[in-house]
Amino acid sequence: MPFIKIYIHFVWSTKNRFPYLDSIELREKVWKHISENAKEKGIFIDFINGYTDHCHCLVSLGVDQNIQKIMQLIKGESSYWINKNKLTKTKFEWQDDYFAISVSESVVNKVRDYIKNQESHHKKKTFQEEYDEIISKFGFQKTT
Repeated sequence: MPFIKIYIHFVWSTKNRFPYLDSIELREKVWKHISENAKEKGIFIDFINGYTDHCHCLVSLGVDQNIQKIMQLIKGESSYWINKNKLTKTKFEWQDDYFAISVSESVVNKVRDYIKNQESHHKKKTFQEEYDEIISKFGFQKTT
């Protein structure tokens, strides 16, 4: 049996960064659902949280998983579930794009803390400001 331990920090936003997830209660309900659904599909979500217009998710990849498939399963099913249960006033959609970066095991606790503190973090900084900082910090090319 193979043993792998690869952590990926995923970040994705709502369509056009619209603040669909406009209450803590709604966000908690969505994050809980994503976690439970992922578990049913064999996806190990180590930590999940976010804000009104985006989600952060720390995932430990399984032996037969890849980034694209995990995002497809998480985003597709959760948007379907949100709409089916009429949790938002208008049709809910996630943005097609996402951010995924590998995380060294030595900093997993820092990433968990960062994800955990999204509510207080975004009282000081918008998602767009955070995104721009990440892009420049890691030297990525901006695509949007």
